[in-house]
Amino acid sequence: MDFPMIWTLNTYMDKKQNKEKRFNAAILAGVLIAGLGLSACTTKQVFTNGSVIQPDQVALVPVGSSKDQVLLALGTPSTKGTFDSEVFYYISQKREKNFEFQKAKIVSQRVFTVYFDSEELVSRLADYGLKDGKVFDFISRTTPTGGKDLTFLGRLLTPNSQAIPTLPGS
Repeated sequence: MDFPMIWTLNTYMDKKQNKEKRFNAAILAGVLIAGLGLSACTTKQVFTNGSVIQPDQVALVPVGSSKDQVLLALGTPSTKGTFDSEVFYYISQKREKNFEFQKAKIVSQRVFTVYFDSEELVSRLADYGLKDGKVFDFISRTTPTGGKDLTFLGRLLTPNSQAIPTLPGS
């Protein structure tokens, strides 16, 4: 008579252990799914827009190069300026976001500038960006002084200003 009682006790214990194992497996699966879901949300994304000029490209256009050589080495500029002589602007922007549903934040904005003289030869190169909130030339390592060109660059690089300069009297 003892045999059936032991058998039912063992069966009861086995069922209880199986329920605990299934419950533990369900918790583990839930934790893994939640972990994978959260890790998918925290992937860092970097967005680059515009013409990113590399140092090896800059080496191809020394002072004295022709306009055609600049176009071959750097490509078509983002925009051109014709204040006193022609200027090519290559504008780029880098934005990052850490979470999928986060708005991308501007990390850097650069304007690589090629100045031409009256004979359409490169007279000067500049790589403008913001350093400590001021327009800064990363090639000559100087902050340029005022002028028409600086006003245009300041509007391009300053986040809270208009991107398109207004015409005088408008």
